[in-house]
Amino acid sequence: MNQIFVDGLLAGKVALITGGGSGINQRIAEHYAQAGAAVAIVGRNLDKAEQAAAQIRATGGRAIGLSADVRDHDQIYAALFKTQQQFGPIDIVLAGAAGNFVANAVDMSAKGFRTVIDIDLIGTFNTAHAAYEFLRKPGGMLLAISAIQSRLPTATQSHVCAAKAGIDMLIRTLAIEWGSVGIRCLGIAPGPVGDTEGMRRLAPDGQSSWQRLLRGIPSGRAASKDEVAALAVFLASGAADYINGAVLPIDGGQTAVGSLEFGAMLHDSIKQAVAA
Repeated sequence: MNQIFVDGLLAGKVALITGGGSGINQRIAEHYAQAGAAVAIVGRNLDKAEQAAAQIRATGGRAIGLSADVRDHDQIYAALFKTQQQFGPIDIVLAGAAGNFVANAVDMSAKGFRTVIDIDLIGTFNTAHAAYEFLRKPGGMLLAISAIQSRLPTATQSHVCAAKAGIDMLIRTLAIEWGSVGIRCLGIAPGPVGDTEGMRRLAPDGQSSWQRLLRGIPSGRAASKDEVAALAVFLASGAADYINGAVLPIDGGQTAVGSLEFGAMLHDSIKQAVAA
């Protein structure tokens, strides 16, 4: 993990992160702890959540691992309650749990579509709704992990596009409703991020898919998990106190170009897999 922020930037703060046992969300948890926050890592798999927390504790940070399924409001509420018992009032809630798979809409089952909606969109609502009681007022922040599919229609990603677009509008609406009590509501919409399970699924034929995808990004490369985590730390810090209701892309300019290259890459991968 790169040392991007000085220790103490989030000193005294408490954060709960859903989906924090792996990938981008785990890296955000590590950066929050590095910056001084106490962190509760929540996931469906308790062992993975606790392992991620143990890694933070091994480097001197404060962290606990908790089990909860974001599709169950009561389970998220219980995780928030345990976090408050352990660390005190909660300053940051990050809704990061997500699901994805690659499929054309015509080949997707209603159950598959609903599963992603339930985890991503309903899970974000459940997390936000349950968190309202526990978030510090004023000074609390709800941060949702969206994706550029919320604004770029992408072949084989109809379920994710719909879910993430819903998350973006939910965040903007909650910012209006909760701003008066001092809770900021924000989103981060990453583009391609290297070394993540999500991108391994979306680029199944490896290096050739990556190179084709990167040609369509003005910056010419994917983001790193550390860069996404750095943005999450900034938004949680006092430097971002007046940022509210925004969903910020971190995509190297991909949304400025459009989704054609990314969608075409995924569609070709599907056709090749079917042909094989």
